[in-house]
Amino acid sequence: MLEFFIAHRIFQNKEGEKNISPPAVRVAVISIALGLVVMILSVAIVVGFKKEVRNKVIGFGSHIQITNFDSNSYYEMKPIAVNDTLFNILQSYPNISHVQRFSTKPGIIKTDEDSQGAVFKGIDENYNWDFFKQNLLEGNIPNIRSDSTTTDILISKKIADKLHLKLGDSFLAYFVRQDDISPRKFHIAGIYQTNFSDYDKLFILIDIKQIRRINQWDADMASGLEMTVKDYKQLDQTADALYFDLQGRTDRLGNAFYSCSIKQLNPMIFAWLDVIDMNVVVILILMILVAGFSMISGLLIIILERANMIGILKALGENNANIRKIFLYVSAFLIGKGLFWGNLIALSICFIQKYTGILRLNPETYYLSEVPIEINWFSILLVNLGTLVITLFLLIGPSYLVAKISPAKTIRFE
Repeated sequence: MLEFFIAHRIFQNKEGEKNISPPAVRVAVISIALGLVVMILSVAIVVGFKKEVRNKVIGFGSHIQITNFDSNSYYEMKPIAVNDTLFNILQSYPNISHVQRFSTKPGIIKTDEDSQGAVFKGIDENYNWDFFKQNLLEGNIPNIRSDSTTTDILISKKIADKLHLKLGDSFLAYFVRQDDISPRKFHIAGIYQTNFSDYDKLFILIDIKQIRRINQWDADMASGLEMTVKDYKQLDQTADALYFDLQGRTDRLGNAFYSCSIKQLNPMIFAWLDVIDMNVVVILILMILVAGFSMISGLLIIILERANMIGILKALGENNANIRKIFLYVSAFLIGKGLFWGNLIALSICFIQKYTGILRLNPETYYLSEVPIEINWFSILLVNLGTLVITLFLLIGPSYLVAKISPAKTIRFE
């Protein structure tokens, strides 16, 4: 194709170093590259941040919870009786991968130097420890068995530091049971740190049988059930289906079941994460517009400097549409060059940060100790295609300048 051939020659031409266009075009290419770097980093960081924070919230509360319909407090729940029939119903859902019992009980930890309120979360031998294993600082996960009761616990570093406790220490915790105070002695088997301070300062994991003894519950009773889903995108549909399927069902004590997702339990956190998406959209729009207007100025300068060539092509019978194609091809080559360098720089930064974590964050403010990176190749492809298509679209208007150039005047122009 003639237009493509001429555009390629213009793009590779080195004789124009004394003209105005090379510096202007270089600025346009740099704008494209830097804009793409900012866009890719914004998407990678925001996606990574949302994923990390979401996983921390889910790690403490799972994806879906079933509790007593009459419970008024998340930390002091009325119990439900869980039998095999209910377990079979829940495990029959195609999107549910794991079901586990849990119980919660507020208590006060008392040491010789200080005291601290906390929520003791009881779990059984079927509990999924993957999240806490990833965030384990010292010691081991408590060995919880079905045939015995252990006093081993998993405590957060935040609580341990405040009470001056360390691995292997023991302490007394006091629980309110009706009008009585029930003390229990626990042994620190492990210390975890998730940097999610809202939960780190609150939760201590213990054997569920300890809470049953404190509350004088039967062996099949618990505060509720936690469920993990296979596909997070179908969380809302699964939670809604469970809610309607459990309506009208009761346990052996006549208690009604209530089902809700982690989004419903923590609406403010997930609403905050959704707002972050808007920030990314604004950044993408601004960067594409900046890159587009930089390319517009570069294209106008190229057209004016090639006015003599345009006049000759018109004199030889070439129409305006084909000449416009030449300069749009040139623009596409320049945008492609900018995209290449932008991708190279952005992905290099992403991989360096992902595997070294050299950029640190204050976990008290951001819930994370380093800048998170999530490389999503589909998103990167969309950003590249979007930049190319939108920038070329913005250049269609300025390319009509070709029609204003007169062959008779421009052939004599030097």
